Amino acid sequence: MKVREFKIWDTYKTDTMEVTKEHIIEFATKYDPQYLHINEEKAKQTRFKGIIASGVHTLAMSLSLWIDTGKYGEDLIAGLEINDIKFLKPVYPGDDIYSIGTVLDVEEKQNKTGILTLRLSTFNQREEQVFQADFVVLMKND
Repeated sequence: MKVREFKIWDTYKTDTMEVTKEHIIEFATKYDPQYLHINEEKAKQTRFKGIIASGVHTLAMSLSLWIDTGKYGEDLIAGLEINDIKFLKPVYPGDDIYSIGTVLDVEEKQNKTGILTLRLSTFNQREEQVFQADFVVLMKND
Protein backbone atom coordinates (compact mmCIF):
# COMPACT_ATOMS: atom_id res chain seq x y z
CA MET A 1 0.00 0.00 0.00
CA LYS A 2 1.18 3.52 -0.69
CA VAL A 3 1.51 5.67 2.40
CA ARG A 4 -1.43 7.83 1.30
CA GLU A 5 -3.71 4.77 1.41
CA PHE A 6 -3.28 4.46 5.18
CA LYS A 7 -5.66 6.54 7.30
CA ILE A 8 -5.15 7.51 10.93
CA TRP A 9 -6.89 5.07 13.30
CA ASP A 10 -7.26 2.37 10.62
CA THR A 11 -6.67 -1.03 12.22
CA TYR A 12 -5.50 -4.30 10.72
CA LYS A 13 -5.51 -7.70 12.43
CA THR A 14 -2.86 -10.26 11.56
CA ASP A 15 -3.12 -14.02 11.38
CA THR A 16 -2.21 -16.08 14.45
CA MET A 17 1.14 -17.71 15.17
CA GLU A 18 1.73 -20.63 17.52
CA VAL A 19 4.77 -20.13 19.73
CA THR A 20 6.67 -23.39 20.28
CA LYS A 21 9.22 -24.26 22.93
CA GLU A 22 11.65 -25.32 20.19
CA HIS A 23 11.34 -21.96 18.44
CA ILE A 24 11.83 -20.06 21.73
CA ILE A 25 14.99 -22.02 22.55
CA GLU A 26 16.35 -21.78 19.00
CA PHE A 27 15.87 -18.00 18.83
CA ALA A 28 17.23 -17.40 22.34
CA THR A 29 20.25 -19.62 21.81
CA LYS A 30 21.29 -17.40 18.88
CA TYR A 31 20.18 -13.95 20.03
CA ASP A 32 19.33 -13.79 23.75
CA PRO A 33 20.89 -16.78 25.54
CA GLN A 34 19.59 -16.10 29.02
CA TYR A 35 18.64 -19.08 31.17
CA LEU A 36 14.93 -18.22 31.37
CA HIS A 37 14.72 -18.68 27.59
CA ILE A 38 16.88 -21.80 27.16
CA ASN A 39 17.16 -23.77 30.42
CA GLU A 40 13.91 -25.46 31.45
CA GLU A 41 15.06 -26.50 34.93
CA LYS A 42 16.32 -23.04 35.91
CA ALA A 43 13.33 -21.35 34.24
CA LYS A 44 10.94 -23.43 36.40
CA GLN A 45 12.47 -21.76 39.47
CA THR A 46 11.63 -18.25 38.27
CA ARG A 47 8.46 -16.23 38.76
CA PHE A 48 7.42 -17.42 35.28
CA LYS A 49 7.50 -21.12 36.26
CA GLY A 50 9.01 -22.12 32.93
CA ILE A 51 10.64 -21.01 29.72
CA ILE A 52 9.36 -17.79 28.18
CA ALA A 53 10.10 -16.11 24.86
CA SER A 54 12.70 -13.39 24.83
CA GLY A 55 11.28 -9.88 24.52
CA VAL A 56 13.33 -9.42 21.36
CA HIS A 57 11.78 -12.64 20.03
CA THR A 58 8.30 -11.34 20.84
CA LEU A 59 9.09 -8.13 18.97
CA ALA A 60 10.40 -10.12 15.98
CA MET A 61 7.33 -12.41 15.91
CA SER A 62 5.01 -9.40 16.12
CA LEU A 63 6.78 -7.69 13.24
CA SER A 64 6.76 -10.90 11.20
CA LEU A 65 3.00 -11.24 11.70
CA TRP A 66 2.54 -7.67 10.50
CA ILE A 67 4.81 -8.09 7.47
CA ASP A 68 2.86 -11.22 6.52
CA THR A 69 -0.30 -9.10 6.10
CA GLY A 70 1.27 -7.67 2.95
CA LYS A 71 0.28 -4.11 3.84
CA TYR A 72 3.83 -2.79 3.35
CA GLY A 73 4.40 -4.93 0.28
CA GLU A 74 6.92 -3.47 -2.16
CA ASP A 75 6.22 0.07 -0.92
CA LEU A 76 8.36 -0.11 2.22
CA ILE A 77 11.65 1.75 1.78
CA ALA A 78 13.15 1.57 5.27
CA GLY A 79 12.43 1.32 8.95
CA LEU A 80 13.27 4.55 10.77
CA GLU A 81 12.40 4.05 14.44
CA ILE A 82 10.83 1.72 16.96
CA ASN A 83 9.44 3.69 19.90
CA ASP A 84 7.72 3.02 23.21
CA ILE A 85 8.53 -0.69 23.28
CA LYS A 86 6.59 -2.46 26.03
CA PHE A 87 6.85 -6.11 27.02
CA LEU A 88 3.60 -6.41 28.97
CA LYS A 89 3.25 -10.12 29.74
CA PRO A 90 5.41 -13.18 29.13
CA VAL A 91 4.91 -15.31 26.04
CA TYR A 92 4.96 -19.04 26.81
CA PRO A 93 5.38 -22.13 24.68
CA GLY A 94 1.96 -23.08 23.35
CA ASP A 95 0.69 -19.50 23.21
CA ASP A 96 -1.08 -18.41 20.06
CA ILE A 97 -0.31 -14.78 19.36
CA TYR A 98 -1.64 -12.22 16.89
CA SER A 99 -1.08 -8.52 16.38
CA ILE A 100 -3.27 -5.54 15.64
CA GLY A 101 -1.70 -2.69 13.69
CA THR A 102 -3.18 0.74 14.31
CA VAL A 103 -2.18 3.70 12.15
CA LEU A 104 -1.11 6.56 14.42
CA ASP A 105 0.25 9.02 11.87
CA VAL A 106 0.66 9.49 8.12
CA GLU A 107 2.98 12.21 6.83
CA GLU A 108 3.20 12.64 3.07
CA LYS A 109 6.45 14.13 1.74
CA GLN A 110 7.04 16.05 -1.48
CA ASN A 111 9.59 13.56 -2.81
CA LYS A 112 7.06 10.80 -3.56
CA THR A 113 7.54 9.24 -0.13
CA GLY A 114 5.87 9.43 3.25
CA ILE A 115 6.30 8.41 6.85
CA LEU A 116 3.90 5.97 8.48
CA THR A 117 3.68 5.46 12.23
CA LEU A 118 2.03 2.18 13.17
CA ARG A 119 1.36 0.82 16.66
CA LEU A 120 1.65 -2.94 16.86
CA SER A 121 -0.20 -4.46 19.79
CA THR A 122 0.23 -8.20 20.28
CA PHE A 123 -2.15 -10.47 22.18
CA ASN A 124 -2.23 -14.10 23.26
CA GLN A 125 -5.11 -16.56 22.95
CA ARG A 126 -6.59 -15.26 26.24
CA GLU A 127 -6.79 -11.74 24.72
CA GLU A 128 -4.07 -10.56 27.10
CA GLN A 129 -1.83 -7.93 25.58
CA VAL A 130 1.78 -9.15 25.68
CA PHE A 131 3.60 -6.51 23.61
CA GLN A 132 3.29 -3.04 22.14
CA ALA A 133 5.57 -0.78 20.09
CA ASP A 134 5.30 2.08 17.63
CA PHE A 135 7.04 1.47 14.30
CA VAL A 136 7.98 4.44 12.10
CA VAL A 137 8.74 3.58 8.47
CA LEU A 138 9.54 5.37 5.25
CA MET A 139 7.27 4.32 2.39
CA LYS A 140 6.67 5.05 -1.27
CA ASN A 141 3.80 7.35 -2.12
CA ASP A 142 3.78 7.36 -5.93
